[in-house]
This record gives sequence, structure tokens and C-alpha cells, in this order.
Amino acid sequence: MLSALSGLTTRGRCLLAAGLAAALCAIVLNERDLLRVSVFVIALPLLVATFTAIARVGVRAERQVLPHRVAVGARAEVALIVHSAGRVPTGGLLLQDGVPYMLGSKPRFFVEHLGRHGGAQLRYPIAPSLRGVHVLGPLRATVTDPFGVAEFDRELAGTTRVVVVPRTVPLSGLPGGSGLGSGDDGSVRMHAGQGEDDAVVRPYRQGDDLRKVHWRSTAKRDEMMVRVEERPWRGGTTVLLDHRAVAHRGTGATASLEWAVSLAASICVHLHRYGHRVRLVTENGRMLAGDPGEGSHGDFAVLDALAALEPTHRREFACGADPGHGQELIAIIGGADADAYDELVRFRGRGARSLAVVMDVQAWGAGGSGKELDADRGAGLLSAAGWGTTVARPDLAMPLVWGVLCRSTGQRGTDIAAGVGL
Repeated sequence: MLSALSGLTTRGRCLLAAGLAAALCAIVLNERDLLRVSVFVIALPLLVATFTAIARVGVRAERQVLPHRVAVGARAEVALIVHSAGRVPTGGLLLQDGVPYMLGSKPRFFVEHLGRHGGAQLRYPIAPSLRGVHVLGPLRATVTDPFGVAEFDRELAGTTRVVVVPRTVPLSGLPGGSGLGSGDDGSVRMHAGQGEDDAVVRPYRQGDDLRKVHWRSTAKRDEMMVRVEERPWRGGTTVLLDHRAVAHRGTGATASLEWAVSLAASICVHLHRYGHRVRLVTENGRMLAGDPGEGSHGDFAVLDALAALEPTHRREFACGADPGHGQELIAIIGGADADAYDELVRFRGRGARSLAVVMDVQAWGAGGSGKELDADRGAGLLSAAGWGTTVARPDLAMPLVWGVLCRSTGQRGTDIAAGVGL
């Protein structure tokens, strides 16, 4: 009863007070008709509050997000399934779900009637404007009666995670010779030893097709060998993302960091669909996502890692070793000083293909420590060291930046293609 009384609205409390006052007057004046009316007025809010409290106990809800993973700028749909398991019908149900501002506005629904053991399905869209792991909920309900005498608030459903991955754009083309060696020009490996068999041979396993037995290797090794119609090796590519807070400008969805994250996601997805083994690392060498084996992870591993990526407060660009581990390297560099460029050049071997997108972060907004090099000057330092480079600005489309990078050829690629340093 005390719980039911706590749910009385101002109208209900006034009605109860009026009934009590009328009852007191009826007793003093010895008016039985007025006493009967006062009893009804007192009983009405008490009965309504009791039944409303009972009804709210039987309301249940669950939330579904389709799809669970959504890209920035795309749309997803949230379904709220509300059903009644109470002993009495439920009416006047006001629902409000908790939605972060970067996913959209908070939806409100009013269910006039929810029958006994009945249900209702409510839907609303979300349109993420910023990547991240966001939380929907909790879903709160306000149960009211038709007279507006009592209302009760209750949490019907908890929270649900929504993974908002960075926006990816379609890219076309690959850097010359990408992924066919430890950074060397692919044309060398593609044309080296023309006429030789590109098939791999391995020991026979039960179930292998006998028509694929490689008799020459079998006779040489005195062990049955079969031929596998695939190239013996595909090199990997490391994508380096500079996510230092001091290296970027702007805030929100238009910040330079969000542009860099979107470009990194687009490159990783693009290369992975070409069959490359892709590693995604930060400027300090920490791996965010990687292939332990060829094709062993899908695009979601990279996208999920980038969705949860937060800017670091480290000021130094300190990888401490070759971030590409001898493989092809594609670096996305924010605002950096001369020491950062020296760090990259010093740890990269002359035989490793190295590409860099140098971001002109000043075009996204003013600021910085004053030690940062101009983007064109930084790209020039890397180009002089044999890197293929391009400068990115917010008015340049990502496919255009990628196309220029694919066509860029550094001294490393030229020397190797000519047979220098082999």
C-alpha cells in the first residue's frame, strides 16, 4: 500500500485530500450522503494506484539493434519488444529509451493499451555521426492510469552496446608490386624466372587428388609430393596510424584524426579484399589488428579496433624499431617534427617498400607545438629517403589521395626494379 501511495500524482493526492476533508465534514455535520461520496472519492485513488502498481510489475521489454555494427553516416534500426506478463491489462505506458546525442534524438513512445499476455513492437532509427562503442539505454517506462491519478517509473531494459565503425570509401588500384615481397617491387618477382612453375609442392595427405602428384619432386625426395596451385608466398602490408592527440587538429566528426582513421580503415579493407595480410599498428609500434595467417581475419577485426581507438596523449613519435618488420609499410602521419621523420627513415631498410600519407593538419585547424614541419617539407624528407609520398588535405577525396600514393615511386622501388642492392 505504501508503495502504491508513493505513485500518486498531484491530481491523485488532491483527490485523496478532498475525500478526507469531505469525510470529516460529513462526520461533523452528520451527513450520511456526503460520507458515502467521500468514501468513494477516497477509495478511487487508492484502488487506481494499487492496480497500476500491480500492472507495472508484469511489464517486460527487450532491445534489439539491427545491425549490431554500423558505420558512421549509415543507419541502423532499434526494435523495442514490450510484452505484458501481469495479471491485469496495462494502459497508459510511456516509454523513453536512452540514446547518446551522437546516435540521434531520444525516442518517446506512448502505448495506450497492452493486453494481458500481449505485446507490442516499437522501432526507431539511429544515425551515428561519430565512431566509437556507444551504449543505448536504459529503457524507462512510466505507467499511468486513464484518470491520471497514479504513475510509476520503472526500468524495463538495461543497456545495449552499439559498435560504430569508421566510414570506409571504395578505393581502386594497388601500389606497384604491393604485397609480393618484403617491400620489393612486385614486377621483379612476377617476372623473375619466367617459365618456372609457380605451384607449391608439399607432402601427400590423405584425400589429395592423385592427379596432382608432382612426380619429379616425388622421385627427388623419395616421398610422394603433390602440387598445390597457388603462389608460394604472399607478402604482408603494415598500415601505421599516427593517433597522437598533439598530431591532429579539430574536434568531432570533422577532426583530422577521424579522417586518418577513415583512411586507415579504407586501406585495410581494400588490401584485405585483395588477399593481403594486413597489420594495423600505431606510431609507437602497438598492434591494433593483424593477420597471424593469410586470410585468417575479416574486415571486422580492423574496423572494431578502429571503432574503439582513442587518441593517445603521448607526444613522441617513437616506434623504436621497424614498424613494418621488413614488410611493405603504408604510414598515415599527422603533424610531426623532424625527429619523427628521422625515426621512420632510420628504422626502415633500404630494400623495404615504404609509402606515406602526410597529413597537412594545419588545414584542419590551427594549433600545434611549433616544432611540427610543414606537410610538404615532411613529405620531401621521406621522398629523399626513398619513400613514396603524398600530402592529404581535407578538400582532397580519399580515393584521389590513394591514387596518387599508388602512383608514387620512391628510390627504393626504382633501385630494386633495376636490380640495385640485390
